[in-house]
Amino acid sequence: MFVTDLGDLDGMLFVFDTPSAGSFWMKNTLMPLDIAFFRTDGTLIAVLEMEPCGDQESCPTYSPGADYQYALEAPAGSLIDLDPRTLLLP
Repeated sequence: MFVTDLGDLDGMLFVFDTPSAGSFWMKNTLMPLDIAFFRTDGTLIAVLEMEPCGDQESCPTYSPGADYQYALEAPAGSLIDLDPRTLLLP
């Protein structure tokens, strides 16, 4: 939140202890992001484009529609071409 440039970072990886069905939102996020969701075994579920929504209380939420263990956020356009066979884990 409140970040205007990721600098040398390529993104942020969220790792959940157990599979999650939660959603992400872009409240107070100032730059568009892509988000990729991965299953426990590392297989890609979905890639979504997320748009900033300022400080609105009713921001849209983003979910892959299935349980996931990992979520990777990166600058807009950098994840959209991931192949569905992409593995997060080797």
